[in-house]
Amino acid sequence: MTTYSGITDYPHQQPAATGILLTNLGTPDAPTTAAVRKYLAEFLSDPRVIELPRLLWWPILHGIILRTRPQRSAHAYQKIWTDKGSPLLDISRRQLQAIQKQLPSQLKGPVRIELAMRYGNPSIKHGLEKLRQANVQRLLVFPLYPQYSAASTGTTFDAVAAVLKTWRWVPELRLLNLYHDDVGYIETLVSSIRDHWAGKGRSDRLLFSFHGLPQQYFLAGDPYFCQCQKTARLVVEQLQLADGQWQIAFQSRFGFQKWLQPYTDKTLKAWGKQGIKSVDVICPGFSADCLETLEEIQLQNRDFFLNSGGTKYSYIPALNDQPAHIDVLTKLIIRNCQGWPEFAPDYDTDAIRAKLQQQEQRAIAMKNTL
Repeated sequence: MTTYSGITDYPHQQPAATGILLTNLGTPDAPTTAAVRKYLAEFLSDPRVIELPRLLWWPILHGIILRTRPQRSAHAYQKIWTDKGSPLLDISRRQLQAIQKQLPSQLKGPVRIELAMRYGNPSIKHGLEKLRQANVQRLLVFPLYPQYSAASTGTTFDAVAAVLKTWRWVPELRLLNLYHDDVGYIETLVSSIRDHWAGKGRSDRLLFSFHGLPQQYFLAGDPYFCQCQKTARLVVEQLQLADGQWQIAFQSRFGFQKWLQPYTDKTLKAWGKQGIKSVDVICPGFSADCLETLEEIQLQNRDFFLNSGGTKYSYIPALNDQPAHIDVLTKLIIRNCQGWPEFAPDYDTDAIRAKLQQQEQRAIAMKNTL
């Protein structure tokens, strides 16, 4: 980048690009009490996540929760941590790499893809800065949450906006804020269930476990609960399940508020006591396996069910980087970038390059007028 009279010149030889920012919730940097405390402090300080008045919440968070919860959560992370680190981050990176391989074959213009986490690393600020360095002038933010909630997708937009408001040149911006009823997504969920049944047998019940949300958020207008219901209903219709063969429940509740019900853990305990012997559990709200699926669902809730009288418990993994899932995510990106030059079938690389050379020559000619 050339400077004239102390003013940084725009990089005219670098073509404008479309940027894709894939995001997920986040993870601590390590399965240690200190790392988890730092992560939880950021997560639980978000007013979209905890909607209590700050004067009420701050003493609870810093005086109680951050003194007790990090050690317990660190122990849970230690159960699922791998040689590659956090499962969520590892899977998210694999998703990114798979989309990077598939997407360029379907378009001609320059597109840059980066991964970011709403909390922890790599941060949204870091991901956006890498896209800015690639001369991204059009930006699609893609939070990998099929169902919209203010506490997930909404707060992602907050974080992106907080960074972009510091930029002199803000790119065109689009937010892919839900895909809970996308045909490809539903079909991929159905296929993953059928494949699981083909390999491990079908259980008496199928439980759809979605991440919980305080009931008050739903009453205030959050569409998350309704979208979870629709996702499950569409899957059940294709599987042709009868009433009594499946149910929806909500996991991961926190604190003393009423959360969306029924609760996953209580449902599984009740089923075991009622004589239901086998259950399959799937978590369609998670695009990648993480603490809430690998430790809470696959381990904790398995014990709840088996200790209550059940005999067979099977977790159906998240879609992760399955080829069919990557195909769905790639198609969603292409669909939501329609109308941008890099996705146009007539994008002409040679013509763009010639135009950039002309622009640079004009810029050099004007440098003495600054």
